[in-house]
Amino acid sequence: MNRSSKAAAAVVTAAGLLMGGWASAGPAAAGPAAAVDADAPPPRERVLWGSVTIPPGRDGIVEVSGLSGPALGFGSSLTLSAPAGAKVTAVPLTAAGYRGEVAADGRSAAYTATSADSPWQTGTFPFVVAVPADAVPGTRLDGCVLRLADAGGTERASGGCQVTVGLPSPVLSRPESGVPLGYRPTASGTAYPGARVTVSDQDGNEVCADTAGADGVWSCAPGRDLPAGTNRLQATATMNGASASSEQIQITVGSPAPEQAPAAP
Repeated sequence: MNRSSKAAAAVVTAAGLLMGGWASAGPAAAGPAAAVDADAPPPRERVLWGSVTIPPGRDGIVEVSGLSGPALGFGSSLTLSAPAGAKVTAVPLTAAGYRGEVAADGRSAAYTATSADSPWQTGTFPFVVAVPADAVPGTRLDGCVLRLADAGGTERASGGCQVTVGLPSPVLSRPESGVPLGYRPTASGTAYPGARVTVSDQDGNEVCADTAGADGVWSCAPGRDLPAGTNRLQATATMNGASASSEQIQITVGSPAPEQAPAAP
């Protein structure tokens, strides 16, 4: 298989699922909501959000989908406030009936309904969130807030998304693919500084392991002979409960067959 290559940036996509049951405004009731009188204040929807994992210095997409409850019309809006240290960089939805806008400071972004139809009932609403480069893998960024409001600005639903800092994928640059190797080939590459890197074969057996240095470089050699023939290697980095894997590389273990001497005349 192809060797993993370094990338200047990557986009990790994950979806947050919006689910809700209607309840009266104010403190949430324990049981199902009763029928709402037409003249009563608009109810609020209790919202549960899924999680998204984004490596340091990368972008990820939080997709809002499956919104239930009474339809909201023209001028209603869905807003995402970025978690601590992060920024919203784009609202890439291009569907008719919605207008997206990102705040100048990147602290929030919103979609606004530009149609009198029943918005927010179908489709997904993506927000691109950028995690700072100094974020620590395995930690969670607090403060991701989601708010749905009607045209008058009254909150009709609220919730939050859990943003977890992931690990960038490690790079397995050695051994060389397609070149006959000895029985204990050295593996090396780069990974997030301080991450523990484990190299495994095609059967999931650990070949060797090392910890990436401050420069991200790691290197290790097997403590036992690898079986002769073709095999695949893959590096997996772990740190603070977060993990990421490199692409696999195809290797051939064993010396090439000796060349035949030319026949005597």
